[in-house]
Amino acid sequence: MALMKMWFSFGAMGMMFIAILFILMSRHKISNPFLKGITAFIAYSFMIVSGLIIFVVVFSGPVSK
Repeated sequence: MALMKMWFSFGAMGMMFIAILFILMSRHKISNPFLKGITAFIAYSFMIVSGLIIFVVVFSGPVSK
């Protein structure tokens, strides 16, 4: 169970990294307003989901053996 929680937290951190890249793309690289909105929506969705995953992993407590 502990390894499962570890992989979920790694996945959440990866989603946060992808969200940062998408936000940078939507703010600085993309000029089309429609694509800006879509990438920003995806980025904020990734950030919210990854935050919830980290919250559950951290506050679920230690894993018994």
